[in-house]
Amino acid sequence: MEEYSQKVMDHFMNPRNVGIIEDADAIGEVGNSRCGDIMKMYLKIKDNVIEDVKFQTFGCGAAVATSSMVTELVKGKTIEEALKITNKTVAEALDGLPPIKMHCSNLAEEAIRSAIEDYRKKNEKKE
Repeated sequence: MEEYSQKVMDHFMNPRNVGIIEDADAIGEVGNSRCGDIMKMYLKIKDNVIEDVKFQTFGCGAAVATSSMVTELVKGKTIEEALKITNKTVAEALDGLPPIKMHCSNLAEEAIRSAIEDYRKKNEKKE
């Protein structure tokens, strides 16, 4: 049995920012076919700042917890600050993850990066 920190359990039992942003400025979706986890991140961005973020995750408890934590970490941050958040940052913010579940924090990082990439692609055309 893997040992999870209280923070992991809290974010799993009471995930923050779950849902969809209908008029999202950016959407990122990543999946890991090996473990079956899929994360979808929705960002609302104004003046280069992530004003709102929501997620939908299909996966294990650690995947839900890392999704929840990464939304807390990026909310209110600039795009550049959000891009500095790594899987290690997410895992540390959760007081650690079992080694076998570290791939979940990778997915959380990738989902944010994917959404920001989507935002940048959409906004290249406007400039």
